[in-house]
Amino acid sequence: MSGLRLGVDVGGTFTDLVALGGGDVLTAKVPSTPQDQSRGVMNSVRAGEVEAGSVTAFAHGMTVATNALLERKGAKTAIVTTEGFRDVLEIARQDRPALYDLTQDRPAPLVPRELRFTVRERIGPEGEITPLDEASLEAVVEALKEAEVEAVAVCLLFAFMHPEHEKRVGEVLREALPDVHVSLSSEVLPEFREYERFSTTAADAYLGPKLAAYLKNLANEVEGAGIPTPMIMQSSGGVIDLEVAARGAAACVLSGPAGGVVGAAYVAGASGYDDLLTFDMGGTSSDVATILEGEALTTTEAAIAGVPIKLPMVDIHTVSAGGGSIAWVDAGGALRVGPHSAGAEPGPASYGKGGGEPAVTDANLYLGYLQDGVELGGEVVLNRGRAEEALTRVGDKAGMDALETALGVVQVANTEMVGALRVISVEKGLDPREFALVAFGGAGPLHACSLAEELNMTTVLVPKASGVLSALGLAVSDVRRDYVTPLLSDLDTVEKSRLEESFESLERLAAEHLKGPEYTRRVDLRYAGQSFELTVEADDLDALAKNFHAAHERRYGYRMEEETVELVNLRLIATVPVERPELEEKEPEDKAETGRREANFDGEWVEVPVLDRTKMGAGSEVEGPAVVEFAEATCVVRPGWSGKVDEVGTLILERGDE
Repeated sequence: MSGLRLGVDVGGTFTDLVALGGGDVLTAKVPSTPQDQSRGVMNSVRAGEVEAGSVTAFAHGMTVATNALLERKGAKTAIVTTEGFRDVLEIARQDRPALYDLTQDRPAPLVPRELRFTVRERIGPEGEITPLDEASLEAVVEALKEAEVEAVAVCLLFAFMHPEHEKRVGEVLREALPDVHVSLSSEVLPEFREYERFSTTAADAYLGPKLAAYLKNLANEVEGAGIPTPMIMQSSGGVIDLEVAARGAAACVLSGPAGGVVGAAYVAGASGYDDLLTFDMGGTSSDVATILEGEALTTTEAAIAGVPIKLPMVDIHTVSAGGGSIAWVDAGGALRVGPHSAGAEPGPASYGKGGGEPAVTDANLYLGYLQDGVELGGEVVLNRGRAEEALTRVGDKAGMDALETALGVVQVANTEMVGALRVISVEKGLDPREFALVAFGGAGPLHACSLAEELNMTTVLVPKASGVLSALGLAVSDVRRDYVTPLLSDLDTVEKSRLEESFESLERLAAEHLKGPEYTRRVDLRYAGQSFELTVEADDLDALAKNFHAAHERRYGYRMEEETVELVNLRLIATVPVERPELEEKEPEDKAETGRREANFDGEWVEVPVLDRTKMGAGSEVEGPAVVEFAEATCVVRPGWSGKVDEVGTLILERGDE
């Protein structure tokens, strides 16, 4: 194939590749290489037998920034702020992670107190109050040199409105400490609310050196192979130049999961489904998100590993229930699953790579959903005997046999994932029964029908490339940049011309960064007295209040049209659409059934047909109970479910009337 669009997604267990071109979809899956993720990227290119000269575009999603936050293995970071505000990161919002749990502590700040420094200056909403004291700045520079930090976050009061002092501090630091990464809050997040701005900027500095080093290494590897420099997926669901990503690490913390949501919207849209709940179950965790009218919902209120990052990102909820999540028995004798994962090394017990603890994959293997002896990712062979031994060891602690333990492990994991789906639907005022569930990831289709039953959903979509859908999403992602400017005012008193001028100013800035972008305007609004905002479309400036009232009622169940509506921020999304190839499904090649095997449903062993997805085509049908084996995933069709493959290759499963 020529003119290939390449997408490579690095997950906790596997690294996935998708190459699109000429209507064909080329896929590959190899084990991830946690010590150096770029090795896994290049391994996937070799496994897919991709010819370097045929690649015209390359997009990449990774977990470097996410893992650095989760494991607290970022750079040694300092913060420089206004005198008297040294402890904003520590004070935070003075709330507790769990309101009634006095034993649960908030995660420690990314910057310890001894690395928080202050300069004498003060800016208010109207401008300068106290000039920047250069002597105090010089003292901070010397202290930073002595501390030997790798990164510095600069967060001065009201820098989001008047960045002059902050820019001066940044200029001095970059000149005096040329090898130190410097993040300015006025560049990272020019919005009000000190704590969120400080936290986001600190995260950007903390992650910057590690992400920049990884991307530089990856660029060298790719260049040496003759492949175009990769574009990098952001948390917002669009890709940006590698150099821009290296300078804005905080915008890439959900790089990998965002690709899956984009891929789900693209594939499901081709099948005619626009309202979706996405379910991405990998080896380490499960990610769920909502797509309304073909567009992924985004948020600016996310906290990753306990760190608030107030940048636009796909509204993804993650739970630690993946194929590699380890089953264990707690002190009370209850069966638990996760949060610890066997990962890629050593992996579940059935991998035979040294892992002795049973994982969700072992339970699925024992129950007959996965084939004993099947090869995963070109290197891993599943062994049912090892899975049974591990399940028996854990089951003995809870007084259960291997079958009861396996059923329990799957049920506990399912309960965790159903809870996640409720968070992004029911808790947002959305009825899951009105949505289709898109299942992907290596383990997603195994559990999809069970989750849909729990939520009374009747439609499950399993894309042809479900095992590598995040990589597919990367390959079809638009180039995107997000812009924000604060504008604090009552909505009914702000002049329309002022709004228009502010948006046009953002559009001029976007035009300098992107070639021929398309624009989406949005605003953050709230009722007077509220602490947080809702973001609504701003294509029609005369309908802002109406749109806000409707959004508020959908989210919270009520509206207050008599209350004053306040404007907080203007937002601009600038995108450059990429060419998205049409998906096509060929006619069935041969009889898809390759055999039959025993599988257990709700405690009962049943002989079920096993279908080879590669031999199925447009119009191919399946009746549950059955197992459909995809190239990189396995789909369990539970009793009462049936479906067929549509014209774009998606297996559409429907639940019959009970």
